[in-house]
Amino acid sequence: MSRILVTGANGFVGRALCRALLQGGHEVTGLIRQPGGCPAGTREWVHAGENFAGMTQAWPEHLHADCVVHLAARVHVMRDVASDPLAEFRATNVEGALRVAQAAHAKGARRMVFVSSIKAIAESDRGRPLREDDTPLPQDPYGQSKYEAEQALVRYGEASGLEIVIVRPPLVYGPDVRANFLRLMAAIAKGLPLPLGAIEAKRSMVYVDNLADALARCSLDPRAAGQCFHVTDGEDPTVAGLARALGRHLQAPARLVPVPAGWLRLAGRLTGRSAQVDRLIGSLQLDTSHIRAVLGWQPPSSFDHGLAETARWYRATH
Repeated sequence: MSRILVTGANGFVGRALCRALLQGGHEVTGLIRQPGGCPAGTREWVHAGENFAGMTQAWPEHLHADCVVHLAARVHVMRDVASDPLAEFRATNVEGALRVAQAAHAKGARRMVFVSSIKAIAESDRGRPLREDDTPLPQDPYGQSKYEAEQALVRYGEASGLEIVIVRPPLVYGPDVRANFLRLMAAIAKGLPLPLGAIEAKRSMVYVDNLADALARCSLDPRAAGQCFHVTDGEDPTVAGLARALGRHLQAPARLVPVPAGWLRLAGRLTGRSAQVDRLIGSLQLDTSHIRAVLGWQPPSSFDHGLAETARWYRATH
């Protein structure tokens, strides 16, 4: 049995990770800002210090952790109203992550798993699936802050001896999903026509339970120390194929209109939404051979199973 501390344990991915660790017989503590929302069996540590300020001093005497999984973050914001978005992202995602690492090391943890994002290196692939060692080209403050956090943690790990493991997921979906994936399901369920019929770009995604399984492995497996991993379902649907598959599971066939990608890009420029359109119609595939080779990891659930569970949740709650 290992003792794992999970920051953001009451969030979308955090809940799935806690469940996976508890099912594996491990002792799990969730570090959260407000009480409640963690899976049954998770011990809660409520610490409201902004960007993890004072975490070392506030660490409970009875808490012992072998590994800290850092999920909490300032997430991607579509319409950020902050006067200096990059400074806000850095304060949480870089400085906050370093405080977590410093507290973990000071309190005897041997490892920190940092959940980054594929946005740390790219918004689209470069004609082939992205590898962990590809040159980073983050395109927005969120991605830049995640990349800077990766670099800062690697440096801290080298200096302190704390084992750092970096995981870069693409879009994460599953029951309780929010944002664009939820909006896509809602549009399909309502029978709204979508201009996606001609979009053949492929997108890597990861089912939340698959990501949780990979994070649990990275927390526990000695071979993960010092590694960076891309994690996906291993099946990359086209945008149109994703919509059709969701429609099948939602029992509401997707109404796809074959609008050429060039027309969508023009509409994006005219409406000031070029970035959103490019993310929708561009190819973003990840190479996951590294985690398979180093850890022997395989996603426990298929892409179709993940979609089915997500659609079942949507039908039951909307």
